[in-house]
Amino acid sequence: MNTTAAVADDVVERIQRRLADEHSEPTSSALARALRAESSGLISDAEMLRMIRMLQRELVGAGPLADLLADPATTDVVVNAPDDVRLDRGAGWQDAGVRFADEAAVQRLARRLATAAGRRLDDAHPHVDARLTDGTRLHAVLAPVAASGTCLSLRVLRPVRHDLAALERSGSLPGISRAALGAILRARLAFLVSGGTGSGKTTLLSALLAAVSPDERLVTVEDAEELSPPHPHLVRMVARPANVEGAGAISLRELVRQALRMRPDRIVVGEVRGAEVVDLLAALNTGHDGGAGTVHANTATDVPARLEALAALGGIGRDALHAQLAGAVQVILHVHRRPQGRVLQEIAVLTRADDGRTRVMAAVVDGALSEPGASLLAGMLRDRGLRSPW
Repeated sequence: MNTTAAVADDVVERIQRRLADEHSEPTSSALARALRAESSGLISDAEMLRMIRMLQRELVGAGPLADLLADPATTDVVVNAPDDVRLDRGAGWQDAGVRFADEAAVQRLARRLATAAGRRLDDAHPHVDARLTDGTRLHAVLAPVAASGTCLSLRVLRPVRHDLAALERSGSLPGISRAALGAILRARLAFLVSGGTGSGKTTLLSALLAAVSPDERLVTVEDAEELSPPHPHLVRMVARPANVEGAGAISLRELVRQALRMRPDRIVVGEVRGAEVVDLLAALNTGHDGGAGTVHANTATDVPARLEALAALGGIGRDALHAQLAGAVQVILHVHRRPQGRVLQEIAVLTRADDGRTRVMAAVVDGALSEPGASLLAGMLRDRGLRSPW
């Protein structure tokens, strides 16, 4: 072994195999023992320490990405190629200043993270979407399916502790937005938070749930564990993917059905992304007021069309979806990511048109009232015994 060179791929693999055969964790002592066994010559203490540190970066946790993920400001880290690693700290993508030795090093990290998440990543299963033990969401695609090389995406999911007051101070709730949100919660109007990826949907939903009366029982259903509002009566359920044998999966749709049997005051689906929309709308149409969820959409107006596509996965046609939607959801909260930060761009109400389709009417845009939606929302609040805050 050339002790002055970087740890070669074959050495890393031999060390990894030796630790696996010994059923040993990659502790400093175990790595030192394995290095001595694999070395053909003497290794100085200083060189041993250097190589142990390098091996730990290769064999433990997220390797060279660990420091990036530990940064409290980091939301996403992606590896597009060995020499193209980027991160997002809330102001768009920037070079992370990290480089991998080669494609094999990226692929080795992807496989290790998948294994740590209890998932399989190999030629037969060249992509994985999983959650690591610390809550980080992992997505990886191996080459050659990823034509430019193994692609790795990591999203850091930290507990969201923002309340509505903090969001207002940060500029995320302009004008009358916070007062309107408070009235929507008190009136128990059902709502969906819409927006693009990274726009702040989960942050806003968590803040809203934290503001719900403590005498209400909340049941949240999620695909990935993101919602953790500081509410005293909260039950959290998380879907489970199939194991390496392809068994044991528990879908969001099944969890929504289970939530109905748990005496919830509000049912919350962290992200409506499939056929579970059918069960959620059915639940909101049968006396479960105040339910909520998030959905990907470019604008508030796009939400009905997005739900149409999701409902089709559950065997529900367009007309049936609109009939359900009109009675189940009253409000759309659309968030948008701007260069200066995330903001609640629009509060809209859902109404049913003469043709039976659901229409989206803006009530508050960038914190200012918008008619006729503002009057429609005020009417909804009056019907629930509340005065509008404007």
